[in-house]
Amino acid sequence: MHIGCIIDKLSPYAVQAFEQLSSLYNISDIEHCSKQNFDVILTLGGDGVMLRALHNFMHKNIPIFGMNRGSIGFLLNSYSTNNLISRIQKASIAVLSPLEMKVTDKDRKMHSYLAINEISLIRENHQAAKIKINVNGKLRLNHLVSDGLLVATPAGSTAYNYAVGGPIIPINANVMALSPISPFRPRQWRGALILRSDIVQLEILEPNKRPVSASADSAEVRDAKFVEIKERSDIRLSVLFDSDDKLETRAIKEQFI
Repeated sequence: MHIGCIIDKLSPYAVQAFEQLSSLYNISDIEHCSKQNFDVILTLGGDGVMLRALHNFMHKNIPIFGMNRGSIGFLLNSYSTNNLISRIQKASIAVLSPLEMKVTDKDRKMHSYLAINEISLIRENHQAAKIKINVNGKLRLNHLVSDGLLVATPAGSTAYNYAVGGPIIPINANVMALSPISPFRPRQWRGALILRSDIVQLEILEPNKRPVSASADSAEVRDAKFVEIKERSDIRLSVLFDSDDKLETRAIKEQFI
Protein backbone atom coordinates (compact mmCIF):
# COMPACT_ATOMS: atom_id res chain seq x y z
CA MET A 1 0.00 0.00 0.00
CA HIS A 2 1.46 3.33 -1.11
CA ILE A 3 0.45 6.14 1.25
CA GLY A 4 0.82 9.83 0.46
CA CYS A 5 1.06 12.12 3.46
CA ILE A 6 0.03 15.74 4.01
CA ILE A 7 1.74 17.17 7.08
CA ASP A 8 1.20 20.29 9.14
CA LYS A 9 4.80 21.48 8.85
CA LEU A 10 4.18 24.12 11.55
CA SER A 11 3.39 21.45 14.12
CA PRO A 12 6.40 19.67 15.65
CA TYR A 13 4.05 16.86 16.71
CA ALA A 14 2.96 16.30 13.10
CA VAL A 15 6.54 16.41 11.80
CA GLN A 16 7.67 13.96 14.46
CA ALA A 17 4.74 11.67 13.66
CA PHE A 18 5.71 11.61 9.98
CA GLU A 19 9.29 10.70 10.86
CA GLN A 20 8.07 7.84 13.02
CA LEU A 21 5.54 6.49 10.52
CA SER A 22 7.72 6.85 7.42
CA SER A 23 10.34 4.64 9.06
CA LEU A 24 7.74 1.89 9.48
CA TYR A 25 5.52 2.13 6.39
CA ASN A 26 5.60 3.03 2.70
CA ILE A 27 4.72 6.69 3.23
CA SER A 28 5.75 9.62 1.01
CA ASP A 29 5.57 13.33 1.79
CA ILE A 30 3.29 14.59 -1.00
CA GLU A 31 5.15 17.91 -1.19
CA HIS A 32 8.30 16.08 -2.26
CA CYS A 33 6.68 13.44 -4.44
CA SER A 34 5.96 14.13 -8.11
CA LYS A 35 4.22 10.79 -8.58
CA GLN A 36 0.71 10.80 -7.09
CA ASN A 37 -0.74 7.33 -7.70
CA PHE A 38 -1.40 6.80 -4.00
CA ASP A 39 -3.74 4.18 -2.57
CA VAL A 40 -4.55 6.33 0.48
CA ILE A 41 -3.86 9.87 1.65
CA LEU A 42 -2.74 10.23 5.28
CA THR A 43 -3.03 13.57 7.06
CA LEU A 44 -1.04 14.51 10.15
CA GLY A 45 -2.17 17.64 11.96
CA GLY A 46 -5.58 19.07 12.81
CA ASP A 47 -8.90 19.32 11.00
CA GLY A 48 -7.49 22.13 8.86
CA VAL A 49 -4.99 19.74 7.30
CA MET A 50 -7.78 17.26 6.61
CA LEU A 51 -9.79 19.99 4.88
CA ARG A 52 -6.73 20.89 2.78
CA ALA A 53 -6.36 17.26 1.74
CA LEU A 54 -10.05 17.01 0.83
CA HIS A 55 -9.77 20.12 -1.35
CA ASN A 56 -6.47 19.10 -2.97
CA PHE A 57 -7.76 15.63 -3.86
CA MET A 58 -11.37 16.62 -4.54
CA HIS A 59 -11.56 14.85 -7.90
CA LYS A 60 -8.92 12.12 -7.41
CA ASN A 61 -11.19 9.48 -5.80
CA ILE A 62 -8.54 8.61 -3.20
CA PRO A 63 -9.69 7.76 0.36
CA ILE A 64 -8.25 9.90 3.15
CA PHE A 65 -7.27 8.70 6.63
CA GLY A 66 -6.39 11.43 9.11
CA MET A 67 -4.57 11.13 12.43
CA ASN A 68 -4.82 13.85 15.02
CA ARG A 69 -1.66 15.80 15.72
CA GLY A 70 -3.59 19.03 16.29
CA SER A 71 -6.32 20.02 18.75
CA ILE A 72 -10.00 19.06 18.24
CA GLY A 73 -9.65 16.55 15.41
CA PHE A 74 -13.34 15.88 14.76
CA LEU A 75 -12.56 14.53 11.28
CA LEU A 76 -9.51 12.60 12.47
CA ASN A 77 -8.52 9.33 14.09
CA SER A 78 -6.31 8.99 17.15
CA TYR A 79 -2.57 8.85 16.55
CA SER A 80 -0.65 5.61 16.87
CA THR A 81 2.30 4.04 15.08
CA ASN A 82 0.80 0.58 15.52
CA ASN A 83 -1.07 -1.39 12.85
CA LEU A 84 -1.56 1.51 10.44
CA ILE A 85 -2.19 -0.68 7.38
CA SER A 86 -4.66 -2.85 9.29
CA ARG A 87 -6.50 0.22 10.60
CA ILE A 88 -6.86 1.59 7.08
CA GLN A 89 -8.03 -1.73 5.66
CA LYS A 90 -10.65 -2.16 8.40
CA ALA A 91 -11.77 1.46 8.48
CA SER A 92 -15.36 2.54 7.90
CA ILE A 93 -16.01 4.99 5.08
CA ALA A 94 -17.87 8.27 5.48
CA VAL A 95 -18.89 9.74 2.13
CA LEU A 96 -19.03 13.55 2.09
CA SER A 97 -20.25 15.91 -0.62
CA PRO A 98 -19.17 19.56 -0.71
CA LEU A 99 -21.23 22.70 -1.08
CA GLU A 100 -20.69 24.89 -4.12
CA MET A 101 -20.67 28.66 -3.68
CA LYS A 102 -21.21 30.90 -6.70
CA VAL A 103 -20.65 34.56 -5.93
CA THR A 104 -21.31 37.69 -7.95
CA ASP A 105 -19.31 40.57 -6.48
CA LYS A 106 -20.09 44.29 -6.65
CA ASP A 107 -18.09 44.56 -9.90
CA ARG A 108 -20.25 41.78 -11.43
CA LYS A 109 -17.37 39.31 -11.48
CA MET A 110 -18.28 35.66 -10.93
CA HIS A 111 -16.46 33.40 -8.46
CA SER A 112 -16.98 29.72 -7.67
CA TYR A 113 -15.58 27.67 -4.76
CA LEU A 114 -16.33 24.44 -2.94
CA ALA A 115 -16.67 23.95 0.82
CA ILE A 116 -16.52 20.82 2.96
CA ASN A 117 -17.61 22.44 6.23
CA GLU A 118 -19.59 25.59 5.56
CA ILE A 119 -20.14 28.65 3.46
CA SER A 120 -20.28 31.84 5.50
CA LEU A 121 -21.24 35.43 4.79
CA ILE A 122 -19.74 37.94 7.22
CA ARG A 123 -19.93 41.73 7.46
CA GLU A 124 -16.75 43.57 6.47
CA ASN A 125 -17.11 46.73 8.56
CA HIS A 126 -18.92 48.18 11.57
CA GLN A 127 -22.29 48.07 9.80
CA ALA A 128 -24.44 44.98 10.28
CA ALA A 129 -25.06 42.92 7.17
CA LYS A 130 -28.52 42.96 5.60
CA ILE A 131 -29.29 39.80 3.64
CA LYS A 132 -32.35 38.61 1.71
CA ILE A 133 -32.84 34.83 1.86
CA ASN A 134 -34.46 32.78 -0.90
CA VAL A 135 -34.64 28.97 -0.99
CA ASN A 136 -35.37 27.32 -4.36
CA GLY A 137 -36.38 30.71 -5.72
CA LYS A 138 -38.95 31.34 -3.00
CA LEU A 139 -38.53 34.26 -0.60
CA ARG A 140 -38.06 32.99 2.95
CA LEU A 141 -36.73 36.08 4.75
CA ASN A 142 -37.01 39.58 3.34
CA HIS A 143 -34.02 40.83 5.29
CA LEU A 144 -31.80 39.38 7.98
CA VAL A 145 -29.87 42.01 9.93
CA SER A 146 -26.90 40.30 11.55
CA ASP A 147 -23.14 39.87 11.56
CA GLY A 148 -23.69 37.30 8.84
CA LEU A 149 -25.09 33.93 7.90
CA LEU A 150 -23.75 30.47 7.16
CA VAL A 151 -24.84 27.28 5.45
CA ALA A 152 -23.25 24.17 6.98
CA THR A 153 -22.97 20.58 5.85
CA PRO A 154 -23.60 17.78 8.37
CA ALA A 155 -19.81 17.28 8.57
CA GLY A 156 -19.32 20.99 9.26
CA SER A 157 -22.25 21.35 11.64
CA THR A 158 -20.05 20.71 14.70
CA ALA A 159 -17.59 23.47 13.75
CA TYR A 160 -18.38 27.18 13.12
CA ASN A 161 -22.09 26.37 12.79
CA TYR A 162 -22.25 24.98 16.32
CA ALA A 163 -20.21 27.90 17.67
CA VAL A 164 -22.85 30.38 16.44
CA GLY A 165 -25.69 28.34 17.95
CA GLY A 166 -26.59 26.18 14.99
CA PRO A 167 -27.67 22.53 15.35
CA ILE A 168 -25.41 19.51 15.17
CA ILE A 169 -26.62 17.33 12.29
CA PRO A 170 -26.11 13.56 12.01
CA ILE A 171 -23.78 12.78 9.11
CA ASN A 172 -26.34 10.74 7.16
CA ALA A 173 -29.18 13.24 7.60
CA ASN A 174 -30.67 14.71 4.44
CA VAL A 175 -30.51 18.29 5.75
CA MET A 176 -28.08 21.15 6.17
CA ALA A 177 -28.10 24.08 8.57
CA LEU A 178 -28.89 27.69 7.72
CA SER A 179 -27.64 29.62 10.76
CA PRO A 180 -27.50 33.37 11.45
CA ILE A 181 -24.42 34.92 13.05
CA SER A 182 -25.36 37.30 15.91
CA PRO A 183 -28.84 38.09 14.52
CA PHE A 184 -30.43 41.44 15.38
CA ARG A 185 -33.56 41.37 13.20
CA PRO A 186 -35.77 39.39 13.17
CA ARG A 187 -35.12 38.88 16.87
CA GLN A 188 -36.81 35.49 17.14
CA TRP A 189 -35.23 33.87 14.06
CA ARG A 190 -32.53 31.39 15.01
CA GLY A 191 -32.02 29.66 11.69
CA ALA A 192 -33.50 26.73 9.80
CA LEU A 193 -32.87 23.20 8.63
CA ILE A 194 -33.21 22.82 4.86
CA LEU A 195 -32.89 19.88 2.52
CA ARG A 196 -29.49 19.09 1.08
CA SER A 197 -31.08 19.24 -2.36
CA ASP A 198 -32.26 22.82 -1.77
CA ILE A 199 -30.64 25.77 -3.53
CA VAL A 200 -30.05 28.82 -1.33
CA GLN A 201 -29.91 32.28 -2.90
CA LEU A 202 -28.61 35.14 -0.77
CA GLU A 203 -28.84 38.77 -1.88
CA ILE A 204 -26.73 41.35 -0.07
CA LEU A 205 -28.84 44.46 0.52
CA GLU A 206 -27.14 47.86 0.60
CA PRO A 207 -23.78 46.27 -0.42
CA ASN A 208 -21.93 49.60 -0.60
CA LYS A 209 -22.99 50.69 2.88
CA ARG A 210 -22.95 47.18 4.37
CA PRO A 211 -20.22 45.20 2.54
CA VAL A 212 -20.13 41.44 3.05
CA SER A 213 -17.50 38.81 2.33
CA ALA A 214 -18.40 35.25 1.32
CA SER A 215 -16.17 32.33 2.31
CA ALA A 216 -16.17 28.66 1.32
CA ASP A 217 -13.99 27.06 3.98
CA SER A 218 -10.76 29.10 3.53
CA ALA A 219 -11.54 30.67 0.11
CA GLU A 220 -12.90 34.21 0.46
CA VAL A 221 -14.61 36.63 -1.94
CA ARG A 222 -14.81 40.24 -0.78
CA ASP A 223 -17.70 42.60 -1.52
CA ALA A 224 -20.23 39.93 -2.43
CA LYS A 225 -23.52 41.04 -3.93
CA PHE A 226 -25.28 37.76 -4.69
CA VAL A 227 -24.46 34.24 -3.50
CA GLU A 228 -25.95 30.93 -4.64
CA ILE A 229 -25.27 27.77 -2.63
CA LYS A 230 -26.04 24.17 -3.48
CA GLU A 231 -24.71 20.73 -2.65
CA ARG A 232 -22.53 19.03 -5.27
CA SER A 233 -23.89 15.53 -4.80
CA ASP A 234 -21.95 14.42 -7.88
CA ILE A 235 -18.70 14.85 -5.92
CA ARG A 236 -18.15 12.11 -3.35
CA LEU A 237 -15.24 12.27 -0.90
CA SER A 238 -14.25 9.18 1.09
CA VAL A 239 -12.95 9.79 4.61
CA LEU A 240 -11.79 6.78 6.62
CA PHE A 241 -12.47 6.26 10.33
CA ASP A 242 -11.53 3.53 12.76
CA SER A 243 -14.37 1.03 12.81
CA ASP A 244 -14.95 1.52 16.55
CA ASP A 245 -15.16 5.33 16.26
CA LYS A 246 -17.28 6.09 13.20
CA LEU A 247 -18.05 9.64 12.14
CA GLU A 248 -21.81 9.16 12.46
CA THR A 249 -21.46 8.24 16.15
CA ARG A 250 -19.23 11.25 16.81
CA ALA A 251 -21.93 13.68 15.72
CA ILE A 252 -24.29 12.13 18.26
CA LYS A 253 -21.67 12.25 21.05
CA GLU A 254 -20.94 15.93 20.37
CA GLN A 255 -24.47 16.83 21.43
CA PHE A 256 -23.90 15.51 24.95
CA ILE A 257 -20.52 17.09 25.71
